[in-house]
Amino acid sequence: MNQGFHMIDVGGKTPTNRIAIAEGRIVVGEAAFWQIKHRSLPKGDVLVLAEIAGIQGAKSASQMIPLCHPMGLDQVQILTELESDVFSIRVSCVASTHAKTGVEMEALAGVNAALLTIWDLTKMVEPDLMIEDVRLLAKSGGKSGRWLNPAGAPDWVIAKINPEPVQTLKGVVAAIITLSDRASAGIYEDTATPVAKSLLEGLGAKVTDTYVIPDEPIDLTNKIQELNNDGSIRLIITTGGTGIAPRDKTPETVAAMANRIIPGIGEQLRLYGSQFTPFSWSSRSIGAVLGNMLIITLPGNPKAVREGIECLQKQIPHLINTIDNIKHD
Repeated sequence: MNQGFHMIDVGGKTPTNRIAIAEGRIVVGEAAFWQIKHRSLPKGDVLVLAEIAGIQGAKSASQMIPLCHPMGLDQVQILTELESDVFSIRVSCVASTHAKTGVEMEALAGVNAALLTIWDLTKMVEPDLMIEDVRLLAKSGGKSGRWLNPAGAPDWVIAKINPEPVQTLKGVVAAIITLSDRASAGIYEDTATPVAKSLLEGLGAKVTDTYVIPDEPIDLTNKIQELNNDGSIRLIITTGGTGIAPRDKTPETVAAMANRIIPGIGEQLRLYGSQFTPFSWSSRSIGAVLGNMLIITLPGNPKAVREGIECLQKQIPHLINTIDNIKHD
């Protein structure tokens, strides 16, 4: 049977943070341009109304485009820029949401609504108008991750779509222990440690030690005790051994050494990871305290390592401060 047109079923997809940025311009001619710049058009201030119209246009995308999913938008921002060299107004639209599908059409609808509003308010001064260069500049979220227009994008768009990480772990001295029989034997390359190290250092941490050891409880115990005796390490990230395979014994090894277990850390990691895969719920990751060290056990998959550090980056400094009995609100 020919199903014809239909909306894509996104029911089984996981909501993620989505952002899309689009732009376009309208060429208005010299006389209209200066009236727009000085906010003296007969119908009023076109730039203010264009911002309002752009926001409304983004919100109404699904009503105008037949197969577009209705979206609950978290933010819509309309930006206008006067280009005096070509007597045009450039309009950009930033749309964001936490949803199962992207917001490219909302960003493009916002741009077009703003441009058409400028046209409407300007046409009595200059009827020869032209809308051009409407395009998607960037987007992020979902399986495709980040995308930038191959023709290039302004620096502010790149910063918006790929912001510099906040230095939430600045000054934290950390160590990484990866547990893997095969990686420690050189059978395959350790891919978890580089990911963890890059992320931690990107957040401001100082990673002084990295180790790849077999899935042996005694080896892990000795290594953690060695780091504890050092006294300078405040954070240990372990990767691997959190599943239910016979050799997966990282959580119980850490728990046997710890002064305290932090049950909510494992719960937080599994909940966050479930946004990306239902297999997150099979992980036995935990958080623990030994002396003045915070220990976080993460799965060995590099993707799970990334998700785990992203999940806990704001929680870790709070926990270290709490270990140090520093007053907090």
